[in-house]
Amino acid sequence: MSTRNVSRFWEWGRKIICVGRNYADHAKELKNAVPSEPVLFLKPPSAYVREGSPILVPLYSSNLHHEVELGVVIGKGGTAIPQTAAMEHVAGYALCLDMTARDVQDECKSKGLPWTLAKAFNTSCPISEFIPKEHIPDPGNVKLWLKVNDQLRQSGSTSQMIFSIPFLISYISEIITLEEGDLILTGTPKGVSAVQEHDELEAGIEDVITMTFKVDRQD
Repeated sequence: MSTRNVSRFWEWGRKIICVGRNYADHAKELKNAVPSEPVLFLKPPSAYVREGSPILVPLYSSNLHHEVELGVVIGKGGTAIPQTAAMEHVAGYALCLDMTARDVQDECKSKGLPWTLAKAFNTSCPISEFIPKEHIPDPGNVKLWLKVNDQLRQSGSTSQMIFSIPFLISYISEIITLEEGDLILTGTPKGVSAVQEHDELEAGIEDVITMTFKVDRQD
């Protein structure tokens, strides 16, 4: 671990690596096949937004969806990391939202195009404060939830993930070298739905952390 402050990873971390369809029920609710290997896509660091600033609906979307996820913050970089050593590379965690322009994603999928417009726009990655590793002793069994205007929309457990965190770290690092400050979004449970301007989103990791964001429209 270097002297950089990993608890402020969003200020200097270089990439956000996202895992799609890592919960079978979520894959099915979007009528996608359950994957046999991880589905990966990227967000730039400019996607980060912190509590106190709004989530902005992109001008080109009219169907923005929430996806609550456990984020894994990398504390020690590496390439081709074995699963047995993967957790040694984790500095901590963050509660994250993968905001998705679903109408744009559906159009991209129908044309065989990348998902960048649907996933990588500014404010598409709301995050909580950094969660030290010791606060989540078993990241493979934590409960995530999300409410919109106080109505529960998503509730699930990381125990439902198809691919475990050690497997994901090993798999990703075979393809993309992991660096200190990188964030891995590990997928979302079922219950994703649309949000509107002025909605309030509250999300939590049970017994660990909560966060709240308002939705606004891009000027």
